[in-house]
Amino acid sequence: MGLLNSILGMVFFTVLVTQTFAQCSEMDYDRERKKMVSRQLQGRDITDARVLEAMSKVPRHLFVPLNTRNLAYQDSALPIDHEQTISQPYIVALMSQALSIKPGDKVLEIGTGSGYQAAVLAEMGADVFTIEIVSELGLQAERLLKELGYDRVEVKIGDGYLGWPEYAPFDAVIVTCAPTAIPEPLQQQLAENGRMVIPVGESGFQQLYLLTKKKNRIIQQKILDVRFVPMVDEKGNTY
Repeated sequence: MGLLNSILGMVFFTVLVTQTFAQCSEMDYDRERKKMVSRQLQGRDITDARVLEAMSKVPRHLFVPLNTRNLAYQDSALPIDHEQTISQPYIVALMSQALSIKPGDKVLEIGTGSGYQAAVLAEMGADVFTIEIVSELGLQAERLLKELGYDRVEVKIGDGYLGWPEYAPFDAVIVTCAPTAIPEPLQQQLAENGRMVIPVGESGFQQLYLLTKKKNRIIQQKILDVRFVPMVDEKGNTY
């Protein structure tokens, strides 16, 4: 009986320590997330209250691999599975701010990746339709988004170059992979007065553009130089 009590005591102590460690870890992540918003976003030029609030809520550390969670809130992009990346927090915020999202807006995202950008947009009140060409990555993101309660996000496995015509037109389009030219289908699926943020250029160096559709014409505005993974088709060929 004494041995049994000792074993049960050890088990209880182990569970208690594990739970306490997990709680402390979540508290640490909360602090790091608030610091990220304050220093990396508000400390630069991110002023959109919905963007700041969304990024203060979405647990970025859950969207990166376990071995890099301690780096989740640093001011840099990080590698994820299948040779893809999760963008630097500032770039996520900048692109989200450029779209001028309003609650209820219908947003098309090309390049689901980890699902983090989609979560931020959903937290801002958008209905998000996101397309990922790497099936394993898209399904993984879909599972995580559902686990976290982001029911306003629809995930599709397919070629993002073609967009999602069944749900067009979209109030906003965000592209997180870089084609060498702006895809015509995405321009067609953008609503009147809609906005698109997209990196364009050769692999390794691109320019981020904000496009606005006015009277069926596309007006381009360069935002800054960026580096995104290339947009590819189902065979891995770049667009």
